[in-house]
Amino acid sequence: MFDPLSSAFADNPYAIYKQLALMDKPYYFADHDMWLLSRYDDVSEIALHPNSVRSLVGIATPTELAEQQRKANWHDMPYHQRFVQFSLLDSDGETHRRLRGQLFRSFTAKKLAGLEEAIQGFVDQLIDRLQHKQKIDFVADFAAHIPGYVIGLLLGTPPEDCTQLREWSEKIVQYFDVDRSNQRKQIAETATQEFYQYLLDLKQQRIEKPENDLISRMIEDQELGLYSDDEFISTCMLILMAGHGSTIDVLSSGMHTLLKFPATIQRLRDDLSLLPNAIQEMFRYESPLPFFHRHVLKEVQIRGHHFPAGTTFGLLYGAANRDPLQFENPDQFNIDRTRNSHLAFGRGVHSCLGNHLARLNMKIIFTTLLDRFSDFELIDEPHYKPGLSIRGPRSLNIAWALNQRLLDNN
Repeated sequence: MFDPLSSAFADNPYAIYKQLALMDKPYYFADHDMWLLSRYDDVSEIALHPNSVRSLVGIATPTELAEQQRKANWHDMPYHQRFVQFSLLDSDGETHRRLRGQLFRSFTAKKLAGLEEAIQGFVDQLIDRLQHKQKIDFVADFAAHIPGYVIGLLLGTPPEDCTQLREWSEKIVQYFDVDRSNQRKQIAETATQEFYQYLLDLKQQRIEKPENDLISRMIEDQELGLYSDDEFISTCMLILMAGHGSTIDVLSSGMHTLLKFPATIQRLRDDLSLLPNAIQEMFRYESPLPFFHRHVLKEVQIRGHHFPAGTTFGLLYGAANRDPLQFENPDQFNIDRTRNSHLAFGRGVHSCLGNHLARLNMKIIFTTLLDRFSDFELIDEPHYKPGLSIRGPRSLNIAWALNQRLLDNN
């Protein structure tokens, strides 16, 4: 029934999610020894539960942890274990509060507003290079170029390194999904090692010559004892990885959604004040990170069923965001929703730190596209990437036409 690596699931996971939600009990995904939660209330409950954690480090014994690593094929990856398997994302308690607290000030809406002019300039330059093409792959030609620049601008990585950083990020992130073959394992480990050496070199450059960027501020914080050496590298790596794939995916799925609902495009052209609502709806309708896990430290009850301490739950955010008990007509893309408490950014202490940056990117990009192009057309129906942890089209072939006003000015 449940095969997240199948083409059928990639093309339409929501049909499967509906079947899961109708079951009396959460679905047991034996391949990964976890119970999948697909209803909005169930997902929210575990995400917010005070005894829900991302990591069992310090709770399970070293022998138990080693056995879990072997079962998931996470073992024998020294660089991956140091810098990916431990991170802000997969920490809890005081460690998580300390690491998150140091970054929070750099990810507030007010702080990020200072990046708006630079992001706008980059988006304009990118469109300038593409605008005279009648057809493009929106994923490869457009969306894939944006997150590396934006995150690099924030963290302090040079623009010319964007392509390499994206490749490393994609190679590492692919191993988070359900396919954990030895071949994919080696790809992730090699990329992590190369990424580590790059960040080590960049850190040394900033020690010698500080800049007005996040990595320089993190060096100052480390001198105050707020980061260990491994935490410093792990946090930089997480920032670069977390924003790459998900940004590409939500930009591309957002554009695909608009193309499926063309009347919405015209409404947005007529009234750009609707765009913030439309962006929220894009995140709900096609959540770019539709799955995360939690462990529970004490027994919990879901739908009258008891689950003992140590149970692992899979939180299907993508399913919860299409729950008809929470969202009226959930399969309809509706920018007029007044109740849109979607879970695309998670919930609770592990909610996405980059949510303001994600929305800022979307606002700038879609405002610019709607202004500069008078028409968009889907050339062929895209195929979405397989997997449980990601949601986005492999490619998105579109035709577009420049706004006549811009043609007249040229």
